[in-house]
Amino acid sequence: MPCWFDGPLAAFDTETTGIDVERDRIVSAALVVQETPRSAPRITRWLVNPGVEIPEAATAVHGLTADHLARHGRWPAPVMEEIARALAAQSLAGRPLVVMNAPFDLTLLDRELKRHRARSLDAYLGTHPLRVLDPRVLDKHLDRYRKGRRTLTDLCAHYEVELTDAHEAAADALAALLVVRALGHRFADRLAGLQPAELHTRQTIWHAAQARGLEAWFARSGNPEAVDPHWPLRPELPAAA
Repeated sequence: MPCWFDGPLAAFDTETTGIDVERDRIVSAALVVQETPRSAPRITRWLVNPGVEIPEAATAVHGLTADHLARHGRWPAPVMEEIARALAAQSLAGRPLVVMNAPFDLTLLDRELKRHRARSLDAYLGTHPLRVLDPRVLDKHLDRYRKGRRTLTDLCAHYEVELTDAHEAAADALAALLVVRALGHRFADRLAGLQPAELHTRQTIWHAAQARGLEAWFARSGNPEAVDPHWPLRPELPAAA
């Protein structure tokens, strides 16, 4: 029986108006499904007209302008519904979901669903919770002493995965999926015996430890900054915040 990293995987990615999960909006998203390493990936893309200003800094990253989104994007409410149902279908099918830096993309999606559909992501998942594989968390735990940055571009270079169009949602999702497959093979002696559900649980612990370490590093550097330890979804801020 093949190990999970040689079996069916899905991957999700978004492009956004910024990096504030509570206030920023999704402008594009993609879901990639691949049954085996040799299978052609199936890709679903969404383009969103968020109805808000698109900062120049965001456009500089993903190339999506307000004019392009107004012409070709769809209104957020039906798109968020489709995305949530698509992710729920992956959980129901038993496919682990690869999400690079999951607390960003999944939290932002959760807030968009509450904003436009008055429902949380968990409400769509029901009794079939996501089994998330986050290449950033996995890599930092399995190769913790390696120096250097760990962006998706860096991980692709390290694991010899081609990233053809960085900051395009489908390209990033596929690259993250392939990084997880490559990472699984490189650390097969430590990962092959773990099922995705167990890996999901362990990543909650690993991410919290990584957050504490980063927070301590900020403090030693003279720039104290809180780092959210929650994974793969951040709790909603109190209304007063």
